[in-house]
Amino acid sequence: MADETEQVLSGVGPRLRALRLQRGRTLAELAEATGISLSTLSRLESGQRRPNLEQLLPLARAHAVPLDELVGAPATGDPRIHLRPVKRNGQTYVPLGSGAGGLQAFKIMLPGGPSLPQPDPQVHEGHEWMYVLRGSLRLVLGERDFVLKQGEAAEFDTRTPHWFGRATTESAEFLTLFGPQGERMHVRAAPAR
Repeated sequence: MADETEQVLSGVGPRLRALRLQRGRTLAELAEATGISLSTLSRLESGQRRPNLEQLLPLARAHAVPLDELVGAPATGDPRIHLRPVKRNGQTYVPLGSGAGGLQAFKIMLPGGPSLPQPDPQVHEGHEWMYVLRGSLRLVLGERDFVLKQGEAAEFDTRTPHWFGRATTESAEFLTLFGPQGERMHVRAAPAR
């Protein structure tokens, strides 16, 4: 039993590091989100320190994953995804998958408000696809500025400076698929008749 516990605990560090890197977060960003010091996070990821429950709970919340995923608990055979919304910068992100490697899917809800957000384009590795479910979404992509309406989609390389936000004072909702560089979405449709 002690060997099994040791094996489980020794796997936590690599899982924590993999989750953080998959999400493109720095140790400093994770420290700010969890309240755990930068040095403690570094030691946890490298395996120099064993995690405790007080550390694992905020880490699971910050990564939007079940605690079971952090400790590598055996699968229960339940295929359902338990949605756990995360609020960040006034936006609500709902992970639509387990977040384990490869493509990641999210539903993002942007609340309405009296003023429109100002673009602050960012760049990072990856490829993104988005589909507007409700409202209008403004997408700034390099020098171009688009308004996507309900039912419209966009796909782009995230190394291009990009930003998205509400196009009107009304709320907006959209689905997004994000993948590492080189992983592109493939949409198949029946040919027009």
